[in-house]
Amino acid sequence: MNLGIIEGYYGKPWSWAARAETVTFLKPHGYGFYLYAPKFDRYLRERWSEEHPREDFEALQNLSKHCRSQGVRFGVGLSPLNIFRDFNVDEQKKLADKLAALDAIGLDDLALLFDDMRGDMPGLAARQADIAHFVNTHTKATRLIVCPSYYTDDPLLDRIFGQRPQNYLEDLGRLLDPTIEIFWTGEEVCSREYSPGHLQRVNERLRRKSFLWDNYPVNDGPRMSQFLHLRAFTGRPAAIGAHLSAHAVNPALQCTLSRIPSFSLAESYAKGEAYEYGAGFLRAAKAVLGEELGLRVQADLLSLNDVGLDRLGERKEKLRARYAAFDHPGAREIVAWLDGAWRIGADEMPTG
Repeated sequence: MNLGIIEGYYGKPWSWAARAETVTFLKPHGYGFYLYAPKFDRYLRERWSEEHPREDFEALQNLSKHCRSQGVRFGVGLSPLNIFRDFNVDEQKKLADKLAALDAIGLDDLALLFDDMRGDMPGLAARQADIAHFVNTHTKATRLIVCPSYYTDDPLLDRIFGQRPQNYLEDLGRLLDPTIEIFWTGEEVCSREYSPGHLQRVNERLRRKSFLWDNYPVNDGPRMSQFLHLRAFTGRPAAIGAHLSAHAVNPALQCTLSRIPSFSLAESYAKGEAYEYGAGFLRAAKAVLGEELGLRVQADLLSLNDVGLDRLGERKEKLRARYAAFDHPGAREIVAWLDGAWRIGADEMPTG
């Protein structure tokens, strides 16, 4: 399976060093691409037409070089907010200039992201297909992936961003050049599971295999940031691989801890029906955290993963003292989470 990471979360960003370390750690376990698309990066979203400040630009160049040194494809996700409402000559010039600036970073992949924007308008699919084809002829990236405005069957998107146009997905699949990939998150924004039957139905609508954007273990948002998503992957049987062009993991806000479920996904594909998620978790936790800390996290998994930060009560200080005793970045992430470092308010999330 073509596995990779897509930084597609809201909230506090990873450090540049942590990104490079994640690439190095996951490459031997089958992760072959890395897409930089965190929502906090205004120069890929609200201020998309502007170039990155020099310091950030150089950091992106260095990350690109590191990925390539590891044999990993590097890409970015560009969200030109609401550009499809009036893709006039001025907007075309801005977009072409932006793509040239991104090319200078060194891209293998480019994700054109139309998510988290209002989409209740006629001709949406045709407008977005025109922009995608424009991008495809103005980028040096060798793979273009489009995220639709409605990237799941989940009616939550219609409530937040307006009712999706009739036959939107079918029209987008028909109009897009077949070499352009399309993201899909499944039956829900954060899908609990994927089935071959569901993916086959979606692929027929898209006229191509889905490029899966898997929203686990991401834990942004006011509700999800209350939990550390540490458990091994479930609900992703190896059989879905035949229906996917790639499988991208949207990681948690805690970079080191995200490697635990990511490791388990690679094992799930490798072992197929022989995969056991409990044993897979422990192997992953030990590989990421070491023997002692891995076993400690296994013992506290219910408190960390399932209870919720505001419901820990007296356990919070006990957990904090326990993990503060470990000199490991994963333990430091647990302590910071307990201290509320990754809380996200409703004002930090899209509302349409």
